[in-house]
Amino acid sequence: MIDVQPAERETPRHADLVDERIVLTYFLIALFYLSLSMVAGLLMALQLIRHNPLDGIELLSPGRWRMVHTNVIAYGFLANAFLGALHWSVPRLMLRPVLDWRLSWFILIAWQVVVLGTGVGIVLGPTLQANVSALESLPFALGAQGLEWGETPVWIDPLALAGLLLVAVNFMAPITKSRGPMYVTAWYFMAAFVWTFLTYAMGNFLPQYSLTGTSAGAVGGLFIHDLVGLFVTPLGWGLMYYFVPVMLKKPMWSHGLSLVGFWGLAFFYPLNGIHHFLYTPIPMFLQYGAIVSTIAVEMVVTTVIVNFFATIWGSSRALITNLPIRWFYTGMVFYGITCFQCALQTTLTFQALIHFSDWVVGHAHLVMFGVFSMWLLGIMTYLFPRIWRTEWWSRELCEWHYWLSAVGLFAMALDLTLAGVFQGYYWASLQPWEVSVEGSQPFWVVRVFAGLAMMAGQVCFFVNLYMTWRLSREAGVSRVVPEPQPQAHLATHGTN
Repeated sequence: MIDVQPAERETPRHADLVDERIVLTYFLIALFYLSLSMVAGLLMALQLIRHNPLDGIELLSPGRWRMVHTNVIAYGFLANAFLGALHWSVPRLMLRPVLDWRLSWFILIAWQVVVLGTGVGIVLGPTLQANVSALESLPFALGAQGLEWGETPVWIDPLALAGLLLVAVNFMAPITKSRGPMYVTAWYFMAAFVWTFLTYAMGNFLPQYSLTGTSAGAVGGLFIHDLVGLFVTPLGWGLMYYFVPVMLKKPMWSHGLSLVGFWGLAFFYPLNGIHHFLYTPIPMFLQYGAIVSTIAVEMVVTTVIVNFFATIWGSSRALITNLPIRWFYTGMVFYGITCFQCALQTTLTFQALIHFSDWVVGHAHLVMFGVFSMWLLGIMTYLFPRIWRTEWWSRELCEWHYWLSAVGLFAMALDLTLAGVFQGYYWASLQPWEVSVEGSQPFWVVRVFAGLAMMAGQVCFFVNLYMTWRLSREAGVSRVVPEPQPQAHLATHGTN
């Protein structure tokens, strides 16, 4: 299942495979964007309980910060953190460096231009274009597009696509040079490089230039969901298939289940997006197809979760002693909850109750922070000490980071899920809209404190990072980063 190297070929040194500086830079940039996204989310939460500290400032209005919150977490935090993890895992897995490290640094800089340009376009674009007469005649908007998760300005989209193409070229080079069967991580990575490019092009160009009406809505729904399922999901699961066996020092329980998970994702996930638009004029056969395929995906994801929990069977003490493993498996538990929730909410019966409610907001936070962000924070918890050649300055702060993040996220998701149910029944009772707003206030207050707990967890992480960096500078190199193991170490599977 993996490229078996010739016996006479010497295993490359870690330093010849991985540029640790770029891994570190990507992670630090990602954490900056995570902080910015959390601040934007807090501003939105305060707005709902009528305590917006920036009330009356047009450029910092809630509508703009809501888009900053979602775009920065997707393209700022997740994308940068994934790129950092890929620069570590792909060369070590394939035993070959990326195509060109100079290209890697160029992509890093170019991608920050994309992210910052998106933020500037969201905050300044509409105002700038409306107040400068020379800009009013432009055939496109400088600001955000009117598509959820596709708010990136029109002038940014070609740059983003070019960046995604360069990423694919840079990482596909070591993967395509391998000989023999490939480990499932490489399958997920290759698929993500292709799917992300196509998904971004579909969502940002077709509704903008080619489609209208229900056709544009259907494609918009596909884009919303495929951005999660065909960009974030394959990269996230691919990294878990790499890091979990390495850290547990044992192979995955079942190669067969890993293939079921990959092909199930590839076959069913692209059909899911229209479940965002149930009870709309989109043809009902497409809505029914989205419902069935969504439930099928949840069954497929269950096989992946079973595979990982069967792998840790007999090594469950690692959940206590190994912090990154605890981050990973907590994310998997949240993934299971997310999928069960999704299988319910995608039905017409549930949609009639919770559509447009805070249930959907809680679901989004559960998957984006509870699953993928926790996986990436676990990877950072594992790699920062290896890059700096020292142990964490404070194990206690690592624990606080984990518990504040996990408990805060769970409280927020549960709170918003309950809020969505209450809101649905308020609306179904045909009471005035204000009744549902007043009834939501207690839930929105809890959301603020849950978010503050999550932010406090990140503060603990930042303090620990800074002190660990200082410790590494003072102590010098105290130990050597482990050399990468031959790929056959990951390829060895159980009998299943």
